[in-house]
Amino acid sequence: MARSDNNSRAITGLLNQDKRYLIIPLLIIPLWFILYLNLRDITDFIIYNILSMNSGTHLTAAVWFFIYEVPKVFLLLILIVFGVGIIRSYFSPEKTRRILGGKRLFAGNVSAALLGVVTPFCSCSAIPLFLGFIKSGVPLGVTFSFLISAPMVNEVALVLLFGLFGWKTALLYMSTGLTIAIFAGFSIGKLKLEKYVEDWVYEMKAGGEYLPEEKLTFRERVETGLAAVKDIVGKVWIYIVLGIGVGAGIHGYVPENFMAGIMGKSAWWSVPAAVLLGVPMYSNAAGIIPVVQALLGKGASLGTVLAFMMSVIALSLPEIIILKKVLKTRLIITFVGIVAAGIILVGWIFNLVY
Repeated sequence: MARSDNNSRAITGLLNQDKRYLIIPLLIIPLWFILYLNLRDITDFIIYNILSMNSGTHLTAAVWFFIYEVPKVFLLLILIVFGVGIIRSYFSPEKTRRILGGKRLFAGNVSAALLGVVTPFCSCSAIPLFLGFIKSGVPLGVTFSFLISAPMVNEVALVLLFGLFGWKTALLYMSTGLTIAIFAGFSIGKLKLEKYVEDWVYEMKAGGEYLPEEKLTFRERVETGLAAVKDIVGKVWIYIVLGIGVGAGIHGYVPENFMAGIMGKSAWWSVPAAVLLGVPMYSNAAGIIPVVQALLGKGASLGTVLAFMMSVIALSLPEIIILKKVLKTRLIITFVGIVAAGIILVGWIFNLVY
């Protein structure tokens, strides 16, 4: 009887702790909204009252852009990364592999692309993820859908696009990114390119066993969300500040419509040129999106800048170099060619429609 009472008290204590962890976000979120909705007025006060800058000058425009965008992006990033961090606690790498294992083409490509949105990924984890998927029986084409989607359509990119351009552009980017990931992976799967994976990869002992999943309490999931904020924001903050700094310079000093002749709709070659320029570059969404916003403001077309951004994020040179350890040259060329062709097609379509 005493043991039963102790167990009941322990369970009650855990529930009370979970409630406290639920109350904290409920108190912080209203403060977040008050600050976010008043950022423009706060920026005006800093620029014109505290710094006493003159309206209408290039320097004022650049400084206003920087002071307004930096806290705006960080507020959005912290909120969304925290929420996605909690969601990610339900999708361990082991569970992701189990969901995708044995999936047929297309259905597997769709599942892999969607899981890529909520799964942690960076270039340095490309090989472990690739090996883990292949070892678990995930088809090659399905694996590539994940490898394309995860770095390109992630919460950092979506948050920045939402904050700088609005929900329509963010939704547009997500849908086109997922489409490229799905059909690029599907095409690679249909081409039957397994023979161009390094031989030692398939010689690994197939592992059908799965580690038991750890059941997390709500408190632990909140802690996972907080850890995600610390980890992701800690890694990308410098890129955000530098990217917004470059964007501020473009916003303040580059003449209106200056980019129209170079990256505008009338220049059909601007989309493939933007992709060719973006592939060898290395940046993440945090660094490139503020620059993209500034380019759009100076006359660049949406399709061209989205193509540039996608090529930088999805076809980064470090990832290609890392994948060379497990893929033969022909498969890498096929992968880059299919994804680049999809990005170019998307860029042309958006330049025609928008």
